[in-house]
Amino acid sequence: MNNNKQLEVYINQKHVGTLAETKDYLMAFEYSDEWVRSGFSISPASIPLQKGVFIPKKYDPFDGLFGVFADSLPDGWGRLLVDRLLLKRQIKPASISALTRLAIVGNSGMGALEYRPSNEINAEMTEMTLDELAKECEKMFDTEHSEHLDELFRLGGSSGGARPKVNYEIDGEEWIVKFPSSIDRKNIGREEYDYSVCAKKCQLPMTDTRLLPSKFCEGYFATKRFDREDGQKIHMVSVSGLLETSHRLPNLDYNILMQLSLKITHSYEEVEKLFRWMCFNVFAHNRDDHAKNFSFLYKNEAWKLSPAYDLTYSNSIGGEHATTINGNGSNPGIDDIMEVARKTKMDEKKAQKIADEIREIIAEDLKEYL
Repeated sequence: MNNNKQLEVYINQKHVGTLAETKDYLMAFEYSDEWVRSGFSISPASIPLQKGVFIPKKYDPFDGLFGVFADSLPDGWGRLLVDRLLLKRQIKPASISALTRLAIVGNSGMGALEYRPSNEINAEMTEMTLDELAKECEKMFDTEHSEHLDELFRLGGSSGGARPKVNYEIDGEEWIVKFPSSIDRKNIGREEYDYSVCAKKCQLPMTDTRLLPSKFCEGYFATKRFDREDGQKIHMVSVSGLLETSHRLPNLDYNILMQLSLKITHSYEEVEKLFRWMCFNVFAHNRDDHAKNFSFLYKNEAWKLSPAYDLTYSNSIGGEHATTINGNGSNPGIDDIMEVARKTKMDEKKAQKIADEIREIIAEDLKEYL
């Protein structure tokens, strides 16, 4: 497998632009003339819609890529699968460049960005049940080996996040099914499903979710993909990608997220959605609220906050929130929440009502987990 030095970027068959490696191993990007005339900025803070070559200011934290392209790369579980499949083919993962990893993703990544020419790894096809897939994922965590590595890669090799997951078709639509990781609680599937039901009750933006049956546990959590709609791929970028910051660094505050949401969407309706999401995370003890667990979608010529995702009882470094609430990550409460509302210039009475309602719903519906 030769390392790619240049890739063409597409969205729904339209040529967005070109990525090319510089002599300093940074990945320069330039929009196509067609995209400048009729497209949109794929990452407003870093790559405005205009002619010219854009070069990242530094190699870290995305191996020379702009964050929006780094979002296309698998991490956690997906990267483990890619690296193991490379080793199976006698290829050292450390020898593969960022552009070559994007070429491996090809047209299978999250969001709408596609990369050509693709350098896809051919994987054998084997039909497996969800329970069989879960068992193979467990083997991967225990031994970093599976006889069905090709199938796991084909179904989940482009995924992000630490937990194993596969792309799955339900009623002719694309869904994501998650399996327990080696450190997860046994009932994590039902827990995430219960959290999703509660989140909908709290009026968070959510896609459809299901708890799929299993012979070995209480069920597998499944969520309908929000980056697919009516046969089209929806462009998405995480807060990590927008701000060019690693999600592994707990350096964000909800005050920043609120301002970013307003600047990107120009909509207080979207800001209110994010405020609800913040309240939910605080009261439901969802503290793994890092910069990749918030995203924005470009739909109907406008940026919108994505539906909520990865909602469970969780902790970040030191047991705190990855994203602080007005500077407080260890024990945030209603005073911190309301200070964020004030700094965002939300209607305080409405913000107080929203926070109180969400706290009451969570106290009743998620008391098993809190």
